[in-house]
Amino acid sequence: MHYIYLMIAIVGEVVGTSFMKQSDGFSKLGPSLVTAAGYLVAFYFLSLTLRTIPTGIAYAIWSGVGVVLITAGAWVFQGQRLDSAALIGMAFIVAGVIIMNVFSTSISH
Repeated sequence: MHYIYLMIAIVGEVVGTSFMKQSDGFSKLGPSLVTAAGYLVAFYFLSLTLRTIPTGIAYAIWSGVGVVLITAGAWVFQGQRLDSAALIGMAFIVAGVIIMNVFSTSISH
């Protein structure tokens, strides 16, 4: 169940961050409310996750997967361009998350 909570936290963060751009510095009410709601969901479910997953591991997964998903969303929906260095860097992030989850003894499998 803790990984479901973590995935919900990640989705909340991705939604919140994605709508932050549309909020135009929190000057537009609708996107600002979605941003706030996304972060409320993210932090609440991250707090539930931290009951069972060590803080460093949970945060590494949350931020790493979030960075990749937010960047992918910006590429698809906002026309952000990604160069080879950005793609390689994100590949390292994904590899790090996989290595932690598969090989780390800090996580209960």
